[in-house]
Amino acid sequence: MFSKACEYGIRAAVCIAGCDREGERLSLKAIAERTDSPEAFTAKILQKLVHAGLVRSVNGPGGGFSIPEPEARRIRLSQIVACIDGDAIYRGCALGLPQCNARKPCPLHDSFLKVREDLRLMLETTTLHELVSGLREGRTVLKR
Repeated sequence: MFSKACEYGIRAAVCIAGCDREGERLSLKAIAERTDSPEAFTAKILQKLVHAGLVRSVNGPGGGFSIPEPEARRIRLSQIVACIDGDAIYRGCALGLPQCNARKPCPLHDSFLKVREDLRLMLETTTLHELVSGLREGRTVLKR
C-alpha cells in the first residue's frame, strides 16, 4: 500500500520518537539497524523528513536525529506519508489503471473508495506517540 520509502520513513520516525531519554539523538546507523532498513536509503528518507520539519537533525559529534515527545504527540502519520509519498495513496486506482474514475471504474473502484477513506482517517488521527506507546508496552515491534 505504501511505497518502500514510506514504510521505512514511518519505521524510522517511530524509532526516533521512541528514544528512551529526553534529548537523546540516534545516529543514522542506529536507526537503520533498529528498523532493519538499508542505511543509504534511510539517509535519503531522513533528509526528506528533516526538510519537512518532522525530524530534527544535529550534525557532528554527539549529533543525530530526534523527535521530542511533544512533537511526537502532534505529528500525524498522514504528515509522514504526504512528505514521502504525496497524496497518491488517496487517488490511485486499486488495480493500477491510469484512467480509473467514477465514469469508467475498475472492478474495485467503489469498494476501494471506502478503504481509502478509512485509511485517510486512520493516518490523520494516529500520532507517532501512539505508535511509540505500543513499542514501549511491548504490544508492537519495528523489527522481526
